[in-house]
Amino acid sequence: MASTLTRADGTPLRVLVVDDEINIAELLQMALRYEGWDIQMAHTGRKAVAAAKEFVPDAIVLDMMLPDYDGMEVLRKVRAQSPDIPVLFLTARDSVEDRVAGLTAGGDDYVTKPFSLEEVVARLRGLMRRAGAMDARPNSVITVGDLSLDEDSRDVVRDGREIELTATEFELLRFLMRNPRRVLSKAQILDRVWDYDFGGQANVVELYISYLRKKVDAGHEPMIHTKRGAGYVLKPAE
Repeated sequence: MASTLTRADGTPLRVLVVDDEINIAELLQMALRYEGWDIQMAHTGRKAVAAAKEFVPDAIVLDMMLPDYDGMEVLRKVRAQSPDIPVLFLTARDSVEDRVAGLTAGGDDYVTKPFSLEEVVARLRGLMRRAGAMDARPNSVITVGDLSLDEDSRDVVRDGREIELTATEFELLRFLMRNPRRVLSKAQILDRVWDYDFGGQANVVELYISYLRKKVDAGHEPMIHTKRGAGYVLKPAE
């Protein structure tokens, strides 16, 4: 994982995600939390303006098409209280006129749907670096219960026993461990670990979860659990 961007005081950057499509907002939230950032969501323009005032984000990911205000109106209201906040527009419209209109209104960058989560993260990192965010290398070791994973050395250890993982198994476990006790859907896992479209690939997640269980949970109380109809969750053994 790349070094984490933080505020100047070392605290996590705050990002407000505004999109009325809840599944898209939740995927963005998951990807940005994976970067170590503090995320809040809003699904209407009115709530976005209120959240911007209360949450005081360092950047906003803003859908142009909302059920009440449009993105331009949200931007105007937010900039009235926070003139310098970076804004990344999301839109399904890809015409030159819309792109120019968004940037002319004061947006800092523009991503069209469908987009990859990696592209949104990369654009945001660029915006926030220019706005003064700092690079900080966090502790490279993630620990959940008696399981630890070192992002630098790629060592994985449970209860003192080293676990050998393939590259894909390592990425899947890292994603689970960066979101402990949080149920992750197959769609979220596919997008984050494989960057696949969601159709027809869910069996890949099931297969790799079974591989991980054999290596991580073998001889121990299980840490990887299935939430039927929802996804998977990793948590410390009881």
